[in-house]
Amino acid sequence: MMFDIKKEVQRIENDIISWRRDLHQIPELGLELPKTSRYIIDRLDEMGIENKTLVNGNAIVGLIKGNGEGRTIAIRADTDALPIKEETGLPFASTSGRMHACGHDSHAAMLLGAAKILNDNRDKFKGNVKLFFQPGEEYPGGAKPMIEEGALENPKVDAVIGLHAGRLSQDIPNGKIGVSYGKMMASMDRILIKIIGKGNHGAYPQGAIDPIVISAEVITALQNIVSREIAAVDPAVLSICRVTGGYNQNIIPDEVELEGTVRTVDNETRHKIARRIEEIIRGVVSAHRGDYELQYDYKYPPLINNHDFTTRFVESAKKIIPEEDIMEITLPLMGGEDMAYFLEKVPGTFFYLSNLNKVDGEYYGHHSPKFDLDEGEFWKGTSLFVQTVFDFLK
Repeated sequence: MMFDIKKEVQRIENDIISWRRDLHQIPELGLELPKTSRYIIDRLDEMGIENKTLVNGNAIVGLIKGNGEGRTIAIRADTDALPIKEETGLPFASTSGRMHACGHDSHAAMLLGAAKILNDNRDKFKGNVKLFFQPGEEYPGGAKPMIEEGALENPKVDAVIGLHAGRLSQDIPNGKIGVSYGKMMASMDRILIKIIGKGNHGAYPQGAIDPIVISAEVITALQNIVSREIAAVDPAVLSICRVTGGYNQNIIPDEVELEGTVRTVDNETRHKIARRIEEIIRGVVSAHRGDYELQYDYKYPPLINNHDFTTRFVESAKKIIPEEDIMEITLPLMGGEDMAYFLEKVPGTFFYLSNLNKVDGEYYGHHSPKFDLDEGEFWKGTSLFVQTVFDFLK
């Protein structure tokens, strides 16, 4: 290698931090990120990097062409925020009632840093680097529409890499990275159940078909799927998180609505749970003479890293950080990530950069109004991106 990647990245460390702070002040939600996208496009244009938009202008694909024909690797960063009012007290805090409470501002900034280093040194590798700035990771998912609109084509992507900052895994201390050689995160599915009965006066339940009683039995019965039908060594979660129904203390309502989430790390288990949910609801509701409507939304699939690519990534990472700072995650997390869609299509890896920052003397986790990141660790994410790209395209 003709130059020191770590030193080159640290030379632009202040730029990366500045980009993160700028993005932090303009948080936007879902698939509507006009200010965020404009900011990123302007930075890519300043660097002279070819780029185009997808998903109605809210996703950005940059392209850096190396010195000759070769393979193509993509680096992915998500860019959306959360509907949380910020309480960090930072001088660059958001005042819009929305907040980058999951670190996506830093992901985009670290990718911009990698873009600058790679573009300035594109004569040193063959092939192509694609830059994916993806909206909607929190909801409703931006990776799938990006793929459907051709993000992985022209040129065809051979591998993909991404990261998550903060501390998604409590087992990875600050300053270290977490890697997984296979199943890393769970699928994220949504269930919406309407239990339909027949309302009546609360004093005369015999004239009703009580959807509240039916809902109680449905909720209890659904818990048996994970506890009694899924092997204990096969991670799965089924949580009913919202129950809505009723108007008054003495009125039995006509219907009750239940909403929840299903998490698995295996697609066969995922489909089994979906099938059993409907079978159980049908049986319980039928026994009580009621009816139901079920909506099962298959959202993000399980996030599964490619073993061979991850092995090569770890070798690249050792060139940037001490080997003892690279920690293996052996048990998957039950949170979801739509990076999983990219990893379904091409081999690659997703890794964790642990870099929580204290606010008011305490560490606050993801999706907290006091969530903050240690900016002094950003150079690691950018350096790991750059080193991986050079090693893949050498």
